[in-house]
Amino acid sequence: MATGTAASKKTTKTAPAKKAGASSTMKQKGYSKATYIKWYEDMLLMRKFEEKCGQLYIQQKFGGFCHLYIGQEAVLAGMSVGLKPTDKVITAYRDHAHPLVLGSDPKRVMAELYGKTTGLSKGKGGSMHMFDKEKNLFGGHGIVGAQIPMGAGIAFADKYRNEDHVTITFMGDGAARQGSLHETFNMAMIWKLPVIFVIENNKYAMGTSIERTSNVADMSKLGASYDMPSFTVDGMSPEAVADAIAEAAARGRKGDGPTLLNIETYRYKGHSMSDPQKYRTKDEVKDYQAKDPIDHVLDVIKKNKWLTDAKIKTIQADVKNVVEESVKFAEESPLPEAHELYEDVYTQTDYPYVRD
Repeated sequence: MATGTAASKKTTKTAPAKKAGASSTMKQKGYSKATYIKWYEDMLLMRKFEEKCGQLYIQQKFGGFCHLYIGQEAVLAGMSVGLKPTDKVITAYRDHAHPLVLGSDPKRVMAELYGKTTGLSKGKGGSMHMFDKEKNLFGGHGIVGAQIPMGAGIAFADKYRNEDHVTITFMGDGAARQGSLHETFNMAMIWKLPVIFVIENNKYAMGTSIERTSNVADMSKLGASYDMPSFTVDGMSPEAVADAIAEAAARGRKGDGPTLLNIETYRYKGHSMSDPQKYRTKDEVKDYQAKDPIDHVLDVIKKNKWLTDAKIKTIQADVKNVVEESVKFAEESPLPEAHELYEDVYTQTDYPYVRD
């Protein structure tokens, strides 16, 4: 895994021009008024929720680590269109936005950050361990790369049961350096598992650029040794992401196996709230902010006159209210009591290998 301590020099990157789709082999689809409005609402909620999380963390309202998703919203917006509600999602620890886009109650997401019993994981997971069984969200995992083989395992279970589900397994570009990725890729291809491996490539892992941690900077090539269909996707475009994920999901459902998507995105904030971000320049961040996915979607809406200015302001006010209500709910919710230490812990009373 790349670490921030290795980054002694600033690296200046230029934001790439937006791509029409994931690759020249993928057909770009048109998306409806309803889809663009939903994208705007979802991404705005993700952005404002995360901005509030950053403020609350500084105020020491909750502890632990805090990794914000600001800038990467188009990845999940595209995913929400490319998959079915019954498909499975597993990710790493930058995971506040995933339950939001899947439809989890924002109040319960915020309560989990606060460590309250009303949280998605009953306050036992915190920022890095968001789960929602009803929404098919399997975490939220703090161990770097742990979700890669777990995602393949979920897909294996669905294939074994002949169920029509696809599992999307998110990882960062730093996690893609874990050895378990290669074992998982090999088995997933052998068994043709219905899994989509997504590298949310925000270019710096914890604080070191890809170019300084790998001889191969094009992360889509990681699938080449396994003949896994692999594509690089413009992660600042929800349209490109939706196209790529829909095609990968169709491939998995047909029994053709996994797909690797190198989705090139960008986080506007540091790896975590403690990151001084000395490895990149302010100009580089501004270059990517000029391609902001929320601004892009709102521009499409305005150009097509799909919403009036008054309606846009109403959406913005509604999102603000949702975030404020989530904070109020979290602050008023109870903390776990001592007995919670012994609940939701797996035990087998007749375990045969323990002797007195």
